[in-house]
Amino acid sequence: MLELLLVVAMVAVLSGMMLGAGRYARDSGRAARASAELASLASALESYRLAYGDYPRTGQPARFLQALVGRRGPAGDPISARSLIELGRYRVGAGGDPLLNEAAELIDPWGTPYGYAYKSELPWGNPAYVLYSAGPDGRFGAALLTGGFPDCLAADNDDNLWANAP
Repeated sequence: MLELLLVVAMVAVLSGMMLGAGRYARDSGRAARASAELASLASALESYRLAYGDYPRTGQPARFLQALVGRRGPAGDPISARSLIELGRYRVGAGGDPLLNEAAELIDPWGTPYGYAYKSELPWGNPAYVLYSAGPDGRFGAALLTGGFPDCLAADNDDNLWANAP
């Protein structure tokens, strides 16, 4: 009987260790995917700037996506151009297809819309845009600092992933 209890205890300990390792692997995979998507979106933003002379001027995730799929110019004016991203590689929420619904947003691996801001408030002293994933906790603490700079030291931003960390 004692041997049976010992075997059950060992199986329970090993199962707990495996569940913890599985959770760690899943979280690491999500972080890697978010980092890769942010790098791809940053590349698309550079292509956008080269094509139109500026980045999309917005702080709204839906307008950001509309710009990258060739539906909005830098000032938000409607345009008809080719998409700079391959939509099949991203998760899209809040309305599904961005070509049919202007409310659609790009969703990070944790189910939160990617954050983007560029010249969305004045004065804007940041020479670039702010592009990020809110990370596992889904929180982005404090709006942008004066001048359009993100507060990377805010407690809610500890786990955020940035495309172009300041």
